[in-house]
Amino acid sequence: MLQLDSVTCGYGVNEVVKDVSFTLQTGDVMCLLGANGSGKTTLFRAILRFLPLIRGAVYLDDEAIAHWSRRKLARMIAYVPQAHTPPFAFKVRDVVLMARTAHMGGTGSASRRDYEIVEQALSSLGIMSLAEKEYTQLSDGERQMVLVARALAQEAKLLVMDEPASSLDFGNQIRMLAEVNRLSERGISVLFTTHSPNHAFLCASQVAVMKAGRLLACGRPDLALTGSCLEEAYGVPLEVVDLGNGSRTCVPVTGGFNPELSQQSSRGLQFAGIDSEKTRT
Repeated sequence: MLQLDSVTCGYGVNEVVKDVSFTLQTGDVMCLLGANGSGKTTLFRAILRFLPLIRGAVYLDDEAIAHWSRRKLARMIAYVPQAHTPPFAFKVRDVVLMARTAHMGGTGSASRRDYEIVEQALSSLGIMSLAEKEYTQLSDGERQMVLVARALAQEAKLLVMDEPASSLDFGNQIRMLAEVNRLSERGISVLFTTHSPNHAFLCASQVAVMKAGRLLACGRPDLALTGSCLEEAYGVPLEVVDLGNGSRTCVPVTGGFNPELSQQSSRGLQFAGIDSEKTRT
């Protein structure tokens, strides 16, 4: 569904992302990994057309998006940014309702169906209790969950999430990753960045690792994510450990790793709806 063909982009004459190509099929979940400054956010800005391409092209359903209207783009791609500073004290329900703008008719009025979709998005993430609260009064983690709900309400075919777990506590990370799995099962493609390689093992069917603006590795997590690949990407000694139950985890080479405790954590995530078997299909 999403195809990047030799995408090169940057700022002015400075090329930050260089010749990146990959394909994300319908229902695939791709985790984009890399150290700070590796080009992940810049690549997202190019996919979302916030940043013009220097070379290459971005396709959705075999159609180049370069000249799409903003309305058409919004119906196809939903975006969850790293952070969002609200200009006004909107209620949470209204913030999520804004995602329906691209689907509204000429009057710009929300329909009963629009409100139902908003309720479903809030409920699926377990944040209905926030619906009547002012967005400006929420914690960073709560705001992040609201932004995810807003993206869900947009009903796009592709969901792009820039470090969606960065402000979330452990419980909300599990809820967010479980929701990513459910979206995949509904045929929605998801592309997200994270600082944790283990998120790729938990819910991604594809992974791409970036270094200095280029792809270092791309493919299935169990094949692409090796200790040497991650060590080159992050510049620290890392090891990928097979936990013996079909799951893998990334750990420092030193630090007292306990495989038994990690197995227990992996099983707990599976109970939450995150199945590592998916990463090997």
